[in-house]
Amino acid sequence: MLADDSFATSGATYNPPVAAPTHPFTAPGTSQARPDRPAGPFSAPWSLFWIALFVRLAYMTLAHTWRVRPYGDHFQFGWEMARIARALVTGYGYSDPFNGHTGPTAWVCPAYPLLIAGTFKLFGVYTKLSAWVLLAINCVLNALMVRTTWEIAARCLNGSVARWSGWLWALYPAAMQYAVKWIWEMTLSAFLFSCVLVLALRMRGIGEPAESVALLHQTAKRWALFGLLWGMIALSNPELCIMLPVMGLWILFGAGAAWPRQVGNATLGAVLCLALIAPWSWRNWTVFHHFVPLRGNFGAELYLGNGPGAVGLLMEYNHPGESSGQLRLYREMGEVAYVKMRGDAAKAVIRADWPRFLNLSVRRAYFFWFSVPHPSDDAPLVEYGRNLNYQFASICGLLGLVLALRRKVPAAGLFAWCFALLPLLYYFVTVHARFRHPFEPLIVMLAVYLFQSAEKSREVRWFRRAAPRLGT
Repeated sequence: MLADDSFATSGATYNPPVAAPTHPFTAPGTSQARPDRPAGPFSAPWSLFWIALFVRLAYMTLAHTWRVRPYGDHFQFGWEMARIARALVTGYGYSDPFNGHTGPTAWVCPAYPLLIAGTFKLFGVYTKLSAWVLLAINCVLNALMVRTTWEIAARCLNGSVARWSGWLWALYPAAMQYAVKWIWEMTLSAFLFSCVLVLALRMRGIGEPAESVALLHQTAKRWALFGLLWGMIALSNPELCIMLPVMGLWILFGAGAAWPRQVGNATLGAVLCLALIAPWSWRNWTVFHHFVPLRGNFGAELYLGNGPGAVGLLMEYNHPGESSGQLRLYREMGEVAYVKMRGDAAKAVIRADWPRFLNLSVRRAYFFWFSVPHPSDDAPLVEYGRNLNYQFASICGLLGLVLALRRKVPAAGLFAWCFALLPLLYYFVTVHARFRHPFEPLIVMLAVYLFQSAEKSREVRWFRRAAPRLGT
């Protein structure tokens, strides 16, 4: 039998192992953990982080992924985000997301462009050293997710699932592909989202002793950190914010009858989140004289995913970064007017042919879970292997989620909301494999849970068949 598997395979409610009881007056240095610190049973060994980091840095360095092709004046080096970073360090401000000087922009959120700008300032604009440093930062963040993935699994499931999930995240090539190759925000966003998931589990006391007091977990400090993390997520990838109200209410009502006493702390978190976002929103208002809370390219993206000729994927050939005609329109009209024009055209197309829009949305939902095609891929065997791996991970993760819900695993409902809500916007706009990355740790964890449960079920069935024979 597998170690740490303390649940019955007959479908009964699963009770995970819990940490040692905590007490608000436990003195520092004693054997009991303080409630505002991660408990030992839930923490991954730091050696696993170092192994994961070494693997990522070694691959990135030896495979020369930091040697970005200079095609299109280095546009593949960070695309719009690096263009904005170049404008920042050369004195043009937060502007020019494409080729040439096109004026101020809110095409993408500022978190990752500011990181690129800082790197450019220190190591040069579009230099190989800057590329290596940015990918190395990605590798550190992605390797740190070994610890968040481990803790999520340890709190909700068991130590065996945590170990396997941690090692899979450390060594599985698909888990590190964006960190070692892409100068974009996926790795930062995924790391922040995994951190806020861990924080939510701690605030709900998942895995903690049943007799522990909920108010000890939902402190003002933790609610403040919750708000700050969501503010950073909003400035990196605002699409993830669809989970903010769900997660906030899940934590708040986890206090049981004491939830009204947590409203003040939750309000503090909300104020800090808005305070982090407010300077960026105010900048957009003063520059564009329009309310652009986070990013301002939705209308353009909606058209590129649903306009004439769309097949469910982004029509990149009609993007200002690829099309000289669209870039000219963007420069002449300005970003706000251009995006509005494209958005109005997209809405007109959708209104004129609703069945087509629904068909495209269904296609995108399929692509999101069962592999986004690469029409220009010249290696069919590689593409087949990639698709098979992507589909296998999705199916196992979804089946693992169903099993977790059936067995009433702690936080399984929250994970279900992640699976339901995070892809929702992409179904109607556009889809890419990288959009799944923020909750891929959950997919890995639930896939491991599925296979460990299947193995234990097989062992139990064998034992039940063999027991009568052994008794004779």
